[in-house]
Amino acid sequence: MRKLASIQRIWKIEPIEGADRIELAHVMGWNCVVNKGQFKEMDLAVYFEVDSFLPIRNEYEFLRKSCYRKTDVMGEGFKLRTQCFKGQISQGLLLPVSMFPEIGNEYELGDDLTDILKIRQWEIEQRVTASGNIKCSLPDFIPHTDETRIQTEPDLLNEFKDLEYYISTKMDGSSHSIGIDVDGIHVAGHNYEYYNDGSNDYYNYLNEHNLIDPINSYYKENNLDSLVIQGEFCGPGIQKNHLKLIKPEWYVFTIIINGKRIGLDEMTQICKSLNLKMVPIEERDYNLPLKYPTIEALLERADGDYPNGGKKEGIVIRTCNPIYCPLIYAPLSMKVINNKYLLKNDD
Repeated sequence: MRKLASIQRIWKIEPIEGADRIELAHVMGWNCVVNKGQFKEMDLAVYFEVDSFLPIRNEYEFLRKSCYRKTDVMGEGFKLRTQCFKGQISQGLLLPVSMFPEIGNEYELGDDLTDILKIRQWEIEQRVTASGNIKCSLPDFIPHTDETRIQTEPDLLNEFKDLEYYISTKMDGSSHSIGIDVDGIHVAGHNYEYYNDGSNDYYNYLNEHNLIDPINSYYKENNLDSLVIQGEFCGPGIQKNHLKLIKPEWYVFTIIINGKRIGLDEMTQICKSLNLKMVPIEERDYNLPLKYPTIEALLERADGDYPNGGKKEGIVIRTCNPIYCPLIYAPLSMKVINNKYLLKNDD
């Protein structure tokens, strides 16, 4: 579960050029603008991640002008987004622990405060764009596709030392999956499985491109217990179509066989045999931290545009052969979101 609010240490504070009332605090791998003198280096504070949806309470009222949202699905509250102050990007919110009496006096670095402070993740975009008649929640054998952002776990960078890695383009769309197990074929979005009744655009795409039968045949011919193929569904009407596509496309980024993610070479081979498009592979090399030693270097690497001109959302970095990482309790991977994309689209 993502820690939307947690106890974190401010390891560095820097001035912001031309600013008299604010300064820059560094927490984990994030940069966060704070009031000058509010914190000292090495202080513990409550850090709220970008995309957190904060409830209405007096402590957050200073956010009303820039962050207040009210929707039928989420209700009302304050949505944290990437912002820019005096030319400095700020991602997240830092507040003193003393502002929240419910935390108490016994807390430690890393403590998860998401439930205690009633913080929710902003999900309205996904729920609104997911169309179709819902059959049930996401089946257990189909995992959610969220990647860990490097700023949340800076130590992930060193986990790639001496390993072969690849960088893929993060396609800006909506995560969709097809899974097959003993109970049959399951077609799903990020949170739900859908009926094959013509109401779901992704199901319609699979039918139109005759992809379901070949995938099912592969499952049966290889006598698999389960098969999951996950990708980004992109096109007109999905998010803001930053890829500037004329028609929908599905770009595969993960294949899971019998509960285990397969490597890049095997995924490439399977996609080729099943006529599936993959996410673009931008780079393949060894020893990521040697080439990109800092988060800043990775952020610079994530910048760029899609081929048709839209600002690229970012990149995803994985090992070519899956390796379990205890930091994230999953195969080693991470995403680096393009800050220029966030400033333009994070609303």
